[in-house]
Amino acid sequence: MNADKEILGYFSVKRDVTEIRRLESELRQAQKMEAIGTLAGGIAHDFNNILSALMGYAELAQMRAENNPKLTRNLDEVIEAAERARDLVKQILTFSRKDSQEKKPLQVSAIAKEALKLLRSSIPSTIEIKQDFSSQGLVLADPTQIHQIFMNLCTNGYHAMRETGGILTVSLQEIDITGDDFIPGIDLSPGKYLQIEVTDTGQGMDAETQKRIFDPYFTTKKTQEGTGLGLAVVHGIILSHHGQIAVYSEEGKGTSFHVYLPLVEESRQTKGEIDEQAVIQGKNEHILFVDDEEKLVHVAEESFPVSGYQITAHTNPLIALENFKKQPDKYDIIITDMTMPGMTGIELADKIKKMRPDMPIILCTGYSELVSREEVLSTGIKKYLQKPVTMKTLVKIVGEILGC
Repeated sequence: MNADKEILGYFSVKRDVTEIRRLESELRQAQKMEAIGTLAGGIAHDFNNILSALMGYAELAQMRAENNPKLTRNLDEVIEAAERARDLVKQILTFSRKDSQEKKPLQVSAIAKEALKLLRSSIPSTIEIKQDFSSQGLVLADPTQIHQIFMNLCTNGYHAMRETGGILTVSLQEIDITGDDFIPGIDLSPGKYLQIEVTDTGQGMDAETQKRIFDPYFTTKKTQEGTGLGLAVVHGIILSHHGQIAVYSEEGKGTSFHVYLPLVEESRQTKGEIDEQAVIQGKNEHILFVDDEEKLVHVAEESFPVSGYQITAHTNPLIALENFKKQPDKYDIIITDMTMPGMTGIELADKIKKMRPDMPIILCTGYSELVSREEVLSTGIKKYLQKPVTMKTLVKIVGEILGC
């Protein structure tokens, strides 16, 4: 600037803050996920105890509804819904801790039907849902994560059509990929696969958007409408199941997601066989049941005698221990909760083992960060179970341990 206050020139410093803002956004998202994990851990114990009571009372009601098929079916739905709630809590905990989920042979069509049933109640009638399930094949998968795939992909399709309406199509079919087959965007080993196709008739995507669709935190939705994690999570789930996903889209002509999961041979043990094993009768063995939840104690007191067992139940672990000391040879097996006032299940098991080293003990927990499954089993405890556990499953496990 000269004496006449005229600007003769200037000097500026510019800095690209795009990367900094991206990192800040990722940090905020990571903090949100950490908060979700902390919240889930905080409520998981109490919530799983509530679900245990819900499932237990539903099973008791089923015992009294043997001659009422309609009521039995309704109670089956209650138990199935409670199991789904349990799995969703487990999924949130797993996602926040990045733990692996247990995979088992799974009929995907059953999960798909359940997901579409849930979606139908929340999607407006302007969107028609079509389904074509020509495959009843099995994949080695975690049911909650497969459910999450359908919910995310279908919700994504719904968002693409919510303003104009349209058709959401979900199909399942088996394909046999050979070394000569070429599928755009897919590189799979030869073999038999289940192909899941989720197609919408929405506005579609341009080529640039398709390249980024599976990137974490990338979203085309408005602020507060999406986190950008949905399709990234789906992509991660599919890769963890040794599958692949491809997207096909054209602006104005809709979008189609194709998921490929390896098929497995049908399990030798069917659900019916598992249920049959679960109702094998005991031989009047005596169970010591310890849980500070009165409702769970009540369910156990009603359920085990029907299956041929005696039961003594306590809500106070200190009283349970004193009674055990008086008659250590009275009991054949112990079932105890982990988190209880006055004494943990681990501590109770340790004191009982000192008196009866051969005593089989089952430890149940709603949720605990104090010990891992490996640490629990290393102490000599026979089984470590995550609540909620159905009484049918618990009776089956007791029978297996006692050799009924």
